[in-house]
Amino acid sequence: MEIGFGGGEHLAWQAAQNPRTGLIGAEVFLNGIASLLGHIEEHGLTNIRIYAEDVRQLLPRLPKQSLSRVFILFPDPWPKSRHAERRFVHDRNLDLLAPLMPPGAHLRIATDHEVYKDWARNVMAGRADFRDVTGDASRKPEDWPTTRYEAKAAREGRTPIFLSFERI
Repeated sequence: MEIGFGGGEHLAWQAAQNPRTGLIGAEVFLNGIASLLGHIEEHGLTNIRIYAEDVRQLLPRLPKQSLSRVFILFPDPWPKSRHAERRFVHDRNLDLLAPLMPPGAHLRIATDHEVYKDWARNVMAGRADFRDVTGDASRKPEDWPTTRYEAKAAREGRTPIFLSFERI
């Protein structure tokens, strides 16, 4: 599952590399959905399902332990402290997500925003149901293609971090 798939390039790449794996992409913005549909058509992908609403409505409906990998890449950082409750990496959202991930499943988070970097690390450090398996956060995993958000961050001089957490 990819939560907030943006232009869909990462989700489409994952689908192409893993054709026997079903993927769910959740995105509320029409332009992102249209972009992903273009990738699906261009590459003949048949293993992606799109949820075009707020993923928090879908999570309670999914079967327990049904998600082996979840991606949250370059989410809106909501940088003002008064907006912190809107950040996706938040205990109440992780409480919905964790039961859907069996032991050994991976949650990957990427961001280039300093406030979100600290926030995500702090929230995840306080979780007893995930353990940090990131290693060098400045290096993204090999099975993680460059997205337009990552490329934009690099052009603008921001350094992305790539976090990985394993469900315990």
